[in-house]
Amino acid sequence: MQTAYTLTIRTPASGIAGLAAAALLVALISAPFFASRGMIQDLFFILTMLTLAQYWNLLAGYGGLVSVGQQAFVGIGAYALYGAVILGGVDPIAAILLAGGAALVMSIPTAFFAFRLHGAYFAIGTWVIAEIARLSVAQWQSVGGGTGTSLPRDALRELAFVETIQSLFDVRASAARDILAYWLALALAVATIAGIYWLLRTKRGLALAAVRDNTEAAKSVGVDAGRMKWVVFLTSAFGTGLAGGLIYLQKARISPDAAFSVTDWTAYVIFIVVIGGIGTIEGPILGVLVFFVLQSLLADYGSWYLMILGLIGIAVMLFAPRGLWGLISERTGLQLFPIRRRLVGSSKTKGEG
Repeated sequence: MQTAYTLTIRTPASGIAGLAAAALLVALISAPFFASRGMIQDLFFILTMLTLAQYWNLLAGYGGLVSVGQQAFVGIGAYALYGAVILGGVDPIAAILLAGGAALVMSIPTAFFAFRLHGAYFAIGTWVIAEIARLSVAQWQSVGGGTGTSLPRDALRELAFVETIQSLFDVRASAARDILAYWLALALAVATIAGIYWLLRTKRGLALAAVRDNTEAAKSVGVDAGRMKWVVFLTSAFGTGLAGGLIYLQKARISPDAAFSVTDWTAYVIFIVVIGGIGTIEGPILGVLVFFVLQSLLADYGSWYLMILGLIGIAVMLFAPRGLWGLISERTGLQLFPIRRRLVGSSKTKGEG
C-alpha cells in the first residue's frame, strides 16, 4: 500500500457553505419582491458596511496596514460622483465607477507618503491625510462647499433602470431608487467577498500572509513586500471609493463632515472587523450583523450608545482576541472560507494508476 497526498483547500463545511451562500444570494436578490422598503434600506446599510469592512480587513487583517483614514476614500469617491453628475452631467450609475477611480488616484500619493511611516505613525498619517482631503473638498464651491449639496432632481428622475423597477414592483420612484441601490450594493458586496477570497487562495495570497506575519522573513524568501502592500492599499481604496459613491447616491445628499466622518466610515468599520474577527472573511460578515443588532437596540441612548459599543469592543478583545468568529472557529474547527492549504492522504495499492 502506498499513500498518495494531494494539496487541497476545501473542507466539508466549505462545500455546505457554498450551497447555503447560493441559496442566500437567491433570497437576497428576490428580497424586493417581499420585503418592505424599510427592510431594503436596512439591507443596503448592512451590505455597504460589510463591503467597507471587508476592504479594511484586507488592508489591516491581511496586509498588516492599520489605517484610520479610510473615510478619505469614502468621501473622495462620493464627491467624485457628485462632481461628475452635477458638473459633467454623467449618469449617476456610471459615475459610481468614477468614484472608485477617483479614490484609486488619490490612494497613489497617499500610499507614497504613508508607506514611509510605520505602526501607529502610519495610522495617524492616514487620518491626517483624510482630514486634509475633507478640508480641501470643503472649499469646492461647485458642489456646495462646507454646507454640501444634493443630487439634481433631473439626474435622480432619469436614473437608469428606475422606470423599469417602478413598473415591475408598482412603487414610487424613491422606492425604486432604493431597490436599485440595494441591488448594486448586493452586487458590490458579493464581488468584494469573491474577489478577496480568490486573491487569498492564490500565490499572491500566500505572499500577502507572509508580509503580514513578518516582512523581513517574507523578503528573505523572495516576496516583494513593497509591491504587495501597494496592491492591497490601492485595491482597498478603489473598493472603498465605489462603496462611498454608492452610499451617497442612495442618500442623494452630501456634506464634507458626513462624507469624511471618521466615526461612520472608519471607527464603526474597525469595530465590525475587530468584534467579528480580523484576518478572516467570515469575521466581518458576523461582525456587521452584530453591529446592526446593537445599533438597532442602542441607537436611542445617545452618547451612551458609543460608550456601550466601546465597552463591548474592549470585552471582545480581552476575552476573544481573534474575534467572535475566531472563538467559534477555534472551538468547532469550522471554516466557511478556508484558505489554508492542507495535504490529504489517500491509500492505494502498488501498481494502481
